[in-house]
Amino acid sequence: MAAPSADDSPTTTVRTQMQLRDLILAGELQPGERISEQSVVNRIGASRTPVRTALVRLEGEGLLEPIPSGGYAVRSFTENDIFDAIEVRGTIEGLGARLAAERSPSRRELASLEAVADEIDEVLTGPQPLNEDAFARYAEINTRFHDTLRQLSASPVVSRQIERANAHPFASPSGFVQAQSALPEAGLVLTVAQYQHRCILEAIASGQGTRAEQVTREHARLAARNLGYALRDQRSLELVPGAALIATG
Repeated sequence: MAAPSADDSPTTTVRTQMQLRDLILAGELQPGERISEQSVVNRIGASRTPVRTALVRLEGEGLLEPIPSGGYAVRSFTENDIFDAIEVRGTIEGLGARLAAERSPSRRELASLEAVADEIDEVLTGPQPLNEDAFARYAEINTRFHDTLRQLSASPVVSRQIERANAHPFASPSGFVQAQSALPEAGLVLTVAQYQHRCILEAIASGQGTRAEQVTREHARLAARNLGYALRDQRSLELVPGAALIATG
């Protein structure tokens, strides 16, 4: 059997997937637009094998849907679609937080989560007013907080399901953070979110599984609230990656 060519390597497949995802989220491929293997090959110059795999993976992420005539079409998302995806993510994350509390993580493990929360405090309490750079920094640290929380569950099964939920284009914990930078409610929302981070950490440290789960689920609903803000403000919506995929009519 012939060895796969360098163009068909896993690295090439991931790169192809990322390039195609970027085209979709940037609005260069519109909702409803048909995408075939050959059209992607022609557009980004990859060979058919990584393109085929990338298309299947992006279908799994929810960005594409197969069509009867062959190939795929770019999906659009209603407000309810996004709310449901956020609720699913919050439910699974809540389970992970409860498991973390029930397994009584070590002080060292908890310190890793606390250190990330401290970084968020530095962003929110710094001498400079919140601006787009601060929101970008918050989004990066917030993603690390949720990744660390996921790892504290010590459950590969739950961790994989959280990763799958986060792969939805609008369901990740930081999916709508950048959009807040154009909103008057921005500072308040981030302050509430950080208070919830601290409550989750406290509940896990105290072994309060039910509380950890409930606060984590409620925390996820802030993303749904942020979506509502963004949909009422065109400037904010334009800051959401993939905003062109949201059906606002």
